[in-house]
Amino acid sequence: MTSAPSPLTPPTPADRLPKSWDPAAVEAEIYQGWVDAGYFTADAAVVATGAKPPFSIVLPPPNVTGSLHLGHALDQTISDALCRRRRMQGYEVLWLPGTDHAGIATQSLVEKELVKEGTSRREIGRERFLERAWAFKDASHENITGQMRRIGAGVDWSRERFTMDEGMSRAVQTIFKRMYDEGLIYRAERLVNWSPVLQTAISDIEVNHEEIDGELVSFRYGSLNDDEPHIVCATTRLETMLGDTAIAVHPDDERYRHLVGTTIRHPFVDRDIPIVADDYVDPEFGSGAVKITPAHDPNDFALGQRHSLPMPTIMDETAHIAGTGTVFDGLDRFEARKAIRDALAEEGRIAGEVRPYRHSVGHSERSGEPIEPRLSMQWWVKVEDIARTAGDAVRSGDTRIVPESMSPRYFAWVDDMHDWCISRQLWWGHRIPVWYGPEDADGNRDVVCCGPDDAPPAGYEQDPDVLDTWFSSGLFPFSTMGWPDKTPDLDAFYPTSTLVTGYDIIFFWVARMMMFGTFVAHGENAPGEVPFREVLLHGLVRDEFGRKMSKSKGNGIDPLEWVDEYGADALRFTLARGTIPGSDLNVGADAAASSRKFATKLFNATKLALMNHARVGDLPGRARLTVSDRWILDRLAQVQREADAAFEAHELGRACEALYHFAWDELCDWYLEVAKLQLADPDSERADDTRLVLGHCLDIVLRLLHPAMPFVTEVLWKALTGGESLVVASWPSSGWAPCSVDEEAGVQFADFQRLVTEIRRFRSDQQLKPGQRVAARLVGVDGAGLAPLAGAVRSLARLTPDEDGFAATAALEIPLAGGTVHVEIDTSGTVDLAAERARLEKDLKAAQKELEQTGAKLGNEAFLAKAPEPVVAKIRARRELAQTEVERISGRIAALSGAAQ
Repeated sequence: MTSAPSPLTPPTPADRLPKSWDPAAVEAEIYQGWVDAGYFTADAAVVATGAKPPFSIVLPPPNVTGSLHLGHALDQTISDALCRRRRMQGYEVLWLPGTDHAGIATQSLVEKELVKEGTSRREIGRERFLERAWAFKDASHENITGQMRRIGAGVDWSRERFTMDEGMSRAVQTIFKRMYDEGLIYRAERLVNWSPVLQTAISDIEVNHEEIDGELVSFRYGSLNDDEPHIVCATTRLETMLGDTAIAVHPDDERYRHLVGTTIRHPFVDRDIPIVADDYVDPEFGSGAVKITPAHDPNDFALGQRHSLPMPTIMDETAHIAGTGTVFDGLDRFEARKAIRDALAEEGRIAGEVRPYRHSVGHSERSGEPIEPRLSMQWWVKVEDIARTAGDAVRSGDTRIVPESMSPRYFAWVDDMHDWCISRQLWWGHRIPVWYGPEDADGNRDVVCCGPDDAPPAGYEQDPDVLDTWFSSGLFPFSTMGWPDKTPDLDAFYPTSTLVTGYDIIFFWVARMMMFGTFVAHGENAPGEVPFREVLLHGLVRDEFGRKMSKSKGNGIDPLEWVDEYGADALRFTLARGTIPGSDLNVGADAAASSRKFATKLFNATKLALMNHARVGDLPGRARLTVSDRWILDRLAQVQREADAAFEAHELGRACEALYHFAWDELCDWYLEVAKLQLADPDSERADDTRLVLGHCLDIVLRLLHPAMPFVTEVLWKALTGGESLVVASWPSSGWAPCSVDEEAGVQFADFQRLVTEIRRFRSDQQLKPGQRVAARLVGVDGAGLAPLAGAVRSLARLTPDEDGFAATAALEIPLAGGTVHVEIDTSGTVDLAAERARLEKDLKAAQKELEQTGAKLGNEAFLAKAPEPVVAKIRARRELAQTEVERISGRIAALSGAAQ
């Protein structure tokens, strides 16, 4: 990792560093060293004794379905930054990791593997299928945890959990039994979102609504004779007419009032269709009559309940027509749609033209096909009371949502939540802990719900369905710590401190954790009132153009590709720097490359400082320090306070931005350049003071940057201080000395920066080579208070002192806060006089224009009569300055003309 020093030169702290910063060569070893040292392993006993306050976070468990994406990397970067900072602040930190079994997603992938092998889950059976699923999980788990290590996630691996491990299963069975016994879990036949591909119910939040091109078909019920009872309905899902059990019209619609209460014969099914009146119908839309299919449409289902309509299901689990007794039985729903349209047309029942119709259709998030609303017997959670409690917990301030602007999203969900369908017709997941006894003479079966310590009665059969993945995920904050048992971890670390997650899963996960957490708070072994004290919501990661990342667009980014190319610190800093709570962030490879350069900049600056024996120790008093020393220490203190406040407010992006600009723009680009001059006499007192100031600045900056850039800061800080590890180092205390900011030093250094910058700009305009030195005379430096920095001005601006025979061929006049400095430069043979003349003539035109405009205003009597005196005085001052500039620039042009001759 490091190169041995030459035997002819004494070693320096810089020899502890490698020749250059190569993240790939050191990151894995550094991370494993942290894990082996136990830095990330929390100790509940330390909290129990009061030695340290607790800070705890549970990781949103990634699905065991493949690889982490940039969203995971963002989430883990933010969480890790919070944890590392709190650990440095003296907290006992638990960051508890885990993975989610992801029922539908995992089962879908395993089933695809089986299809490739020419078989299916039903052919191999439940037991063998679950063996395959566990093997898939194990392989994916190893991939995910390996990625987390490479990103640098400082989680407590000793406490890692999986949502289907033994402890989690015990928690799931316990809460299911408790809620079942309290009447909060029940079984009922309700309308669900059905996935014909997966052959299971899915939740509303697992349905993506997409605009598609379809057809609006109007067809005629009743007589084909216009003089006899008939009615026209329109639909985009013609196949569902086989399940129609009513036609609804508005009660006040005079066109149909005479038909309400009558029936019309179904053209294909042996069924009479009643015509009912209901306020749900919009009489202005279409024909004003609506076909009602209660078993295949949510609005129709509600209307069917109101009117006690029959609800026949006309499709099987694969969305093929079934049980209608018609010729359409056995057809796929889309085949049936066309066949029914043809049959209606043949009977003359198609009314008017079939119209193209673009409308929103729900699609399964996992399998992609249009979902089918379907009446089905399922298990449900009654959410009204527990959702209200979850909402009240945020309203009361027990849990805080950051940013607060995201709170309405949360309330919109919990305040209007419908009962939650928790059963899934899958094999991979937590099997519902309900057993059914043998049928009695009336066909009824005894139902028994068993907790984790209960034995089901002999001869009873367990429900074949599994629970929705979000049921077990919703228990994550406390089930991972041993609930329902009373454990030291629950006592020490629950409720958790902060939940870090994306705003896009408020509905999926956050609301469910709040419902379960507040529910168990009132039961035996209650872990607390809320599952977390605050919810920090981050946005989505988008590409550099603000587009959502997707495989189809080809703009997805694998975080490990960035780690390979730029290093983990660059990945993390890019994400951290762009983070604003609640807002999306746009990232691209250019940003990652910039972060990599920043890491290299820190490395090179620290190595240079160590080569000059910079060290950390007690700082000298202000009176002994140079202007540059006092300025950088004051700026450091200011930035430290700004960054610390931003960290505390969870504004990670603001903290990183402030630290980036201080480290690069001020510490490296300005102070370090001046420090080189102060170190020129290595045995002087000034040089020793500079080493201490430089060492102090690097020490503080590296500690402040460690939460976002843990690897490079660890290497550099250990070389600088000889300390054990930044992971367990203390967070910097505020300020560098118990006194106010040195405003005089600040003004002086700002003048110094402007003077050097203006000279550099002149050199650039003249296309002088960066390293080319030119003779110059600095007039007015002492009067401007810059005498102590005159040598630094010459060094940074590449100026040599004027010598015998010096003749200025160009001059700059630079007004500063402390006075005006004139820079006379001998540019013989170096400066492009024509270019300089062109520049001056451009400046002269601008000054003349200003002189004319201000003179015109001051010559306008009407303006002078109306304008306030301060405004007039300001214009007079502008005119005087313009006049001075015209005279000055004209003189410079004349002098330049003389030099050219």
